Amino acid sequence: MLNEWTKGDRPESEELEKRLDEARAKLAAKQIEIKEKKLPVLVVLEGWGAAGKGSVLGKIIRNLDPRFFKVAVMEEATAEEKRKPFLYRHFVKIPAAGQLVFFEGGWMDEVTGDYLSGRLKKKEYKNRINSIKRFERQLTDNGYLVMKFFFHIGRKEQKKRMDMLLSDKNTKWRVSKKDIRQNEDYDECRKVFDGYLEETNQPNAPWYLISSVDKKWAELQMLELLLSGIDTALMNFSKAVPVLQNTFPVKPIPKLADIPLADKTMTDEAYRLELKACQRRLRELHNEIYRRKIPVIIAYEGWDAAGKGGNIKRIASALDPRGYEVHPIASPEPHEKARHYLWRFWNRLPKDGHIAIFDRTWYGRVMVERLEGFCSENDWQRAYYEINEFEKELADWGAIVVKFWVQIDKDTQLERFTLRQNTPEKQWKITDEDWRNREKWDLYEDAINEMLEKTNTSYAPWYVLESNDKKYARIKALKTVIAEIEKRL
Repeated sequence: MLNEWTKGDRPESEELEKRLDEARAKLAAKQIEIKEKKLPVLVVLEGWGAAGKGSVLGKIIRNLDPRFFKVAVMEEATAEEKRKPFLYRHFVKIPAAGQLVFFEGGWMDEVTGDYLSGRLKKKEYKNRINSIKRFERQLTDNGYLVMKFFFHIGRKEQKKRMDMLLSDKNTKWRVSKKDIRQNEDYDECRKVFDGYLEETNQPNAPWYLISSVDKKWAELQMLELLLSGIDTALMNFSKAVPVLQNTFPVKPIPKLADIPLADKTMTDEAYRLELKACQRRLRELHNEIYRRKIPVIIAYEGWDAAGKGGNIKRIASALDPRGYEVHPIASPEPHEKARHYLWRFWNRLPKDGHIAIFDRTWYGRVMVERLEGFCSENDWQRAYYEINEFEKELADWGAIVVKFWVQIDKDTQLERFTLRQNTPEKQWKITDEDWRNREKWDLYEDAINEMLEKTNTSYAPWYVLESNDKKYARIKALKTVIAEIEKRL
């Protein structure tokens, strides 16, 4: 892209000032429309060191209402951030509906910098690029406007600017060692930048090259391109997005009705012995995964009253409390609803070496949200692919992903509902919503079967826990987690 790019002609000063005034006023007006239409806008500023990204951004945001935008300055990842998936620190900063977030530096700077320094090998670098393309497409598929600007200057101009900044003690801090290396190895950097821009220049999130020799001209280019992108996004907002064909390796899994439950039982004595042995082994393995920095994600879904809570309790009680967290997932809060539906799960991912247990998960998108009309059909149809992508990202990071469906039959659920309703200390566990969901059992079963079929991947498989006998299900869950960890180790 950089080699083929031809910079536009800078307007005469009078025309440039006039267009700048018009564009600034239009952007201020568009911000109100963005807020009213609830359009989330993510703007990424990348480019050469000393190309003027920060100063141009500073001028652009002067015209905006500061209550409805944020600036994320993406510096070197912290030690804590390095213990999470690569995209974690970017995903958690995406805008809410109706807001703008400006990334001053972003995933391009991080990935190309690591590649140029040798911290990323070629294969890892290619994997990161694929992750970025999926990330950007998921955002745009879910209604985000993603605009990416690359600020381009030549080698001599970059050196001149850096020398000027370095000559003043008040500005020398703005020139990093990476900037200096960029200028020294300009041709190599340009080659890597050009390859990255080519590979990530997608129709849904294209790159815009900004000639940044003149700062006012750079500001005008970015403003006018940004306004054009916002107009297009507002015109397309809420329109259906094509559903992608699944390209992930999916394994066959039986339908719920074909899974026998009656013979999956365990005596009290056998349960006590197995529980003690399994918890002891899991405790040992927890120490080993901490030492080896392997993250573990255990996801629970299942019928109401199937025994998820008791199952989770038996796993959690075997673990060091400093190294795990249980996340009970309820209906999303308003600030969570305002973002990509996976955002709240990215926020809850464990550090490497730690365990995260999810009581309800991202699969709500294709069950509750699907059946209760909380999202469109287009949204939940796309979600199978998006969830497979999300879990692939976790697996590529190095996480062990174990997904449990806790299965009971309809008669067992009724017995447990009735017991809860008739036992004062258990009445808090039963709600009117539970009874309403029970009336939709057949609809939910169809949705669950489709979910299991489309997301039972080789890297994040489903395990069905036959839970008419809770003791049997608890031991099976413990043994499954143990087997998955041992397999990885």
